[in-house]
Amino acid sequence: MMFYPNDILQQIQKSKGLWDLYTRKEEYSPPQLNRYGLFIYGYSENPNILEPAVSRYLVNNGYEIEYPAHKQFAVCLTHDVDEIYPPHKHTLLSALTCLKGLDFNGLKRQAFWKRHGKEKSPYWNFQDIMNLEEKYGAQSSFYFLATDTDIRRFRYNITDLEDELAFIVDRGWEVGLHGGYYACNDLEEILLEKGQLEHILGRKVTGYRNHYLRFQVPNSWETLEKAGFQYDTTLGYSDMVGFRNGMCHPFWPYNLRNNMEVGILEIPMVIMDVTLFNSTRSYSEAWQMAKALIDTVVSCHGVLTLNWHSNSFGCPFRGSWSRLYEKILQYCDSKNAWMTSGIEICKWWRYNDFKPTR
Repeated sequence: MMFYPNDILQQIQKSKGLWDLYTRKEEYSPPQLNRYGLFIYGYSENPNILEPAVSRYLVNNGYEIEYPAHKQFAVCLTHDVDEIYPPHKHTLLSALTCLKGLDFNGLKRQAFWKRHGKEKSPYWNFQDIMNLEEKYGAQSSFYFLATDTDIRRFRYNITDLEDELAFIVDRGWEVGLHGGYYACNDLEEILLEKGQLEHILGRKVTGYRNHYLRFQVPNSWETLEKAGFQYDTTLGYSDMVGFRNGMCHPFWPYNLRNNMEVGILEIPMVIMDVTLFNSTRSYSEAWQMAKALIDTVVSCHGVLTLNWHSNSFGCPFRGSWSRLYEKILQYCDSKNAWMTSGIEICKWWRYNDFKPTR
């Protein structure tokens, strides 16, 4: 069982720095946003993004966590499915990478897959990802887009994937919604996309992450609760890995406007592949940063949430990305991690942890 004493919450409230970080107070009236409408780390006043200050405080003051089978910590494995079919730029870069490495079979797979049908797309690789995770006793979540509109280009039609979605959930992995760019804080659009995915899937969808990590505190939490989601895992920066609100544990968001908890569980994202590699200069440096974050989460018996885009596993010009993912799985397995999907983390927290006050 997990124990989250009320007096610790009260102590956090008394600590202005921790409470402001935990509730993301600086995001209520942000002085600026980037071109995608995001509050990014570059705008934050929190200099220590790599330290989960709130979780550290909780653990040091009696927050006790137990995981299934006496695991030391948890890893929430997730994949945003942004692409099913490579855009022209990706095809060109992958083909050039294969040609440079004299990988002619790879060149054929990347350049001529359309001759053999949609399912032969190098980004139609969900079974490969599941096979990799199964080697380490792990499962994950796939968040799929269910919209026809995007700020850059049309991505894919979710109806193309009806059989594949059924295979994913039948195997025990999760299918969640990757809310479209224009769905952010638009309840009607989110419900439309959720209904579309649920219709194709034939079951309820309970997990969510928004495309481009578009998110507004606290509005997005309120909207997602109204839409019927059980958890969200959008809270993370697009320009820096780490702990956006000082937490490496799932938590019930707190709305400062009405002084109430929101009835949706947030599983904060810690590492996204694009951000990690954009923040480092080499594979070695990316691994060292990932390892340091893993060790930090282990020390707090927390949850490390990874977001590794599904197309990263079929993309030769980003070959080091999939290699690093497996290295992370290996290392976390050696550290006695419970590696699972967002919905399983959510179920565990809801069953064992404190509930919202309303």
